[in-house]
Amino acid sequence: MFLAKVYVTLKPTVNDPQGLTIKGGLHSLGFTSVESVRAGKYMEIRLDGDSRQEAERLLNEMCRQLLANPIIENYRFELEET
Repeated sequence: MFLAKVYVTLKPTVNDPQGLTIKGGLHSLGFTSVESVRAGKYMEIRLDGDSRQEAERLLNEMCRQLLANPIIENYRFELEET
């Protein structure tokens, strides 16, 4: 059994309106030292796999096919055996 921690973020060249809104909210609360915010997604996925290599292969496929939009997003994951 494996636990994957998947992080999906916008590519640096893609505008991030959600991040700008968060930054504005932080500024209005007095956190004026915040220079930028980039919003993303975090997911935890438990999967049963025969090996670490197979789990990594499956995670890459999941990210490419559904979890991330490869045109505007990057992804990475951490994988630990549970």
